[in-house]
Amino acid sequence: MTMIDVEKEISFQTTRSGGKGGQNVNKVETAVIASFHIASSVILTDKQKSLLLEKLKNKISADGNLHTKSQRHRSQWANKEDAVKKIHQILSHALTPKKPRIATTISKAEKHRRLEAKKRKAETKANRRKWKPGSE
Repeated sequence: MTMIDVEKEISFQTTRSGGKGGQNVNKVETAVIASFHIASSVILTDKQKSLLLEKLKNKISADGNLHTKSQRHRSQWANKEDAVKKIHQILSHALTPKKPRIATTISKAEKHRRLEAKKRKAETKANRRKWKPGSE
């Protein structure tokens, strides 16, 4: 599946991030929250929109936005790139069709081998029992 570039439709919000950075963390808003509104997208088709809304229903907020936050890097620009990458990964993963399961059958030889192994195992266990005269 070709990757759909939705970067133009993503809105960004910055916030202070935790982690590395020392005093810089307390002053600079380097964390980025990226939001993508699926229903109002011009790039996606109606079929893709409905598929995304179905598959990502637990990741989409009540107002219909898909949010991701990135605070991995110390620069806002790098976090913005990372957030866009995360949204692209989520969308491409949700849009890839699931591979259908092909039902297989067990061969007769495999069934026979399995039954023979069970018989051998039962026989070894039976041989472990104490022998009582008159019980046969």
